[in-house]
Amino acid sequence: MNLARALETIAQRDPNKTALFWGGSQFSYGDLWSRSLGVAAQLRSEFGVRAGDRVGIWLKNCPEFVPALFGILQTGAVVVPINNFLKPAEVGFILADAGIDVLIVDDSMREGFEKLRAGRPELKALVIEDFASTAPEEAEECPSAESELAIIIYTSGTTGHPKGAMLSHGNLLANVQSCQRVLEAVGEDRIVVLLPMFHSFMLTVGVLLPLLIGGSMVLIKTLHPPKNIVAEIIQHRATLLPAVPQFFRALTHGSVPVDLPLRLCISGGAPLPAEVLKEFTARFPIPLLEGYGLSEASPVVSFNPVRGPWKAGSIGVPICGVEVSVQNDSGEILPPGETGEVCVRGSNVMLGYWKQPEETAKVMRHGWLLTGDIGHADADGYFYITDRKKDMLLVNGINVYPREIEEVFYTFPGVKEAAVIGVPDARKGEQPLAFVAAHDGIALKEAALLQFAKERLADYKVPRRVVLLPALPRNATGKILKTELRKAARASS
Repeated sequence: MNLARALETIAQRDPNKTALFWGGSQFSYGDLWSRSLGVAAQLRSEFGVRAGDRVGIWLKNCPEFVPALFGILQTGAVVVPINNFLKPAEVGFILADAGIDVLIVDDSMREGFEKLRAGRPELKALVIEDFASTAPEEAEECPSAESELAIIIYTSGTTGHPKGAMLSHGNLLANVQSCQRVLEAVGEDRIVVLLPMFHSFMLTVGVLLPLLIGGSMVLIKTLHPPKNIVAEIIQHRATLLPAVPQFFRALTHGSVPVDLPLRLCISGGAPLPAEVLKEFTARFPIPLLEGYGLSEASPVVSFNPVRGPWKAGSIGVPICGVEVSVQNDSGEILPPGETGEVCVRGSNVMLGYWKQPEETAKVMRHGWLLTGDIGHADADGYFYITDRKKDMLLVNGINVYPREIEEVFYTFPGVKEAAVIGVPDARKGEQPLAFVAAHDGIALKEAALLQFAKERLADYKVPRRVVLLPALPRNATGKILKTELRKAARASS
């Protein structure tokens, strides 16, 4: 089995079922599969793509993303989804690193493509406006085995250049199957896709999951204003909403009816602040459950059980087929309650980093993937992420976890966003520095925030100061960019 064959099976079984809603348009399984075969034929005949080649997708969210994805897979080539928010210079690194000579783009990307081709003359573009309108009469079979490379997801590159996490057909099929079980997803489910489709979270949960179980995607056509998203959720009777925490906070504070058709909301991509969970569940009769994952794990690792019990602040329990442990630096598995690095093992774990065996070796230990996240388990087997290993501070030799401080600031009235980083301190080694943004129309005072923190945190955890900003810098999926905050801190010191 491979990903292309999995979609073909669904399309042959139920060709007329709506697979994708896009505003007022609908695309059936038969239509999407036919278009995928057309793209595959074009890639083979016009661009010379063969099994094992890497082909990039540089698109904004659109229905054509699906035939682009499965068209590449059908040839036996490897898909490289590229962040459409990146600048040409950043994309150029990925093209060179992955050895990409064919890039699927839309008309709005032509200018960026020409800049890329100036530095890579052999680069060719397949523009989605030129997709074949019909499939070939005889389509070649997808030659890929389950164990072979299917998709390379480039990590966000928090330090240095991004690395390409290599995911096999088997990795992704296993993760989809596990997600189906833990979410109790069925063919009648309609999953909202509003986050970027190039991101591993949305690629697996928003695209592959619905399409490979015979469900439907509700691809949001217009994100602004936010009420358009709610209108499409209601119009298309969507049942599952995967999103980032900031979106659920926006829903809570917006003019949104409480009787949405959703049966389940899934928070991922970033830690869910306890205050956001509290506000959401107080307003909506819909479970908002937090999960956890990373690109190197296809990406879903754990989730709070749909039928409970749910634990606030927890990333839940490992999904089917995945093991999670907390280990110290020597690789010893720690008992419940002790803090260490969260490690993952299972059929969802990547093949390694593309062309980087040394970097792969750094994150793999005795079959375990070292996530770089610090956390612990409780006596019931629920896991908790305390912070990123690289974000942990050492204040007078004592571990300080920024997330604990951030959670305190989130409970201060009027705070919309909070992030804490460490800055060098000659006497203590490091000191916490907080960045906070307020809700519109709210005026915050640094002194009040610091006093609030002093009343709730040990003295060594209290930030040396609070920097008030209109908004915190975020990446395309809503994760706060602490790298940008560190740059700002260095510039002002």
